[in-house]
Amino acid sequence: MAVNQQNRLRIFLKDKNKKSLFKMFRESMYLWISKREIPFYYFKYLYRKNVVNYKDYISTKEAHKIQFQDTFHKPEHLSIISNKLSFSIFCEQNNLPAPRLISHNLNSNFIFKGELFKVASKKDLYNFFKLVFNETHHENIFVKPLSMYGGTGCYRINKQNLQNGIDACNEFVINNSCIHEEVVLQHPEINKIHADCINTIRMETFIDKQGKTHLLSAFMRFGVGKSFVDNAHSGGFYVGINLDTGTLKEIGHQYMEYGGATLTAHPDNNFAFGGFKIPLFKEAVELTMKSVDYIPDRYIGWDIAISTDGPVIIEANEYPSIFMSDIAYGGYLKHPLYKGILEEVRNS
Repeated sequence: MAVNQQNRLRIFLKDKNKKSLFKMFRESMYLWISKREIPFYYFKYLYRKNVVNYKDYISTKEAHKIQFQDTFHKPEHLSIISNKLSFSIFCEQNNLPAPRLISHNLNSNFIFKGELFKVASKKDLYNFFKLVFNETHHENIFVKPLSMYGGTGCYRINKQNLQNGIDACNEFVINNSCIHEEVVLQHPEINKIHADCINTIRMETFIDKQGKTHLLSAFMRFGVGKSFVDNAHSGGFYVGINLDTGTLKEIGHQYMEYGGATLTAHPDNNFAFGGFKIPLFKEAVELTMKSVDYIPDRYIGWDIAISTDGPVIIEANEYPSIFMSDIAYGGYLKHPLYKGILEEVRNS
């Protein structure tokens, strides 16, 4: 955490796109007084010259209250969403399209096709996945922990390069609990932007007091380089989506600790974002709204991939990063629903 803070400070000091010192002081003081908190969030993004509507963004305190608002979540819903094994099984049982669960482990206890395998060493792990590959005929398997976020503990294991994959993941996987899924085949149009990972759409949904489900916003995350995860916490970036047209906005945003860049094209291939029409976006929205009916938690962030066979639910997030959605949207406080959301939080 200290390293992240140092990176943010270094990037802020070097950023040539800063407003004047007087303007930053005036704006941050206004937020300090009006929000009744030290506006550290101002110096993550709002200090830049192009952000003229700095008053439209959610404060750290407001975001925290919304994320953890009791009336927005129920324990029985969270028990499904927060555990990736439970979520995978739930999707399968309810015919919600998601990556197929192949096997899983609870620490050194590995389960494949209902059979228990004791895995205590790197050699045991190699033999387990060799068996899985041979019996399933998959070329790749994606491994991710049951309860961690931000791409932590995620590995892509390749059949043809199995030993290297085991060398990289064995210590983490054996000492943690993980699911092992099939790897989604990404739509070729998305591959034009970045093909080395599954680039997912984050959709935030909210159920109002009348029981109506709303799609608050959407943005798309992209990986960079050879990273097989798209998460902004892993060095990737995100681009807002125009909900009316299903197209990417012109500017992408990178997390501050990874450079804080604003991008108009992918840094690997110079593919321009603005106006790119996301394939099957309407179907992705329909899948998201349908999924809320199955898990009617009031505030969820859904990660949707566009595969060659259609939209696929990668996971659901009970406490999504409102900070990213806020920036991608252009200031949540100008959202027609957010006034009511904040009022509910304040009055609870």
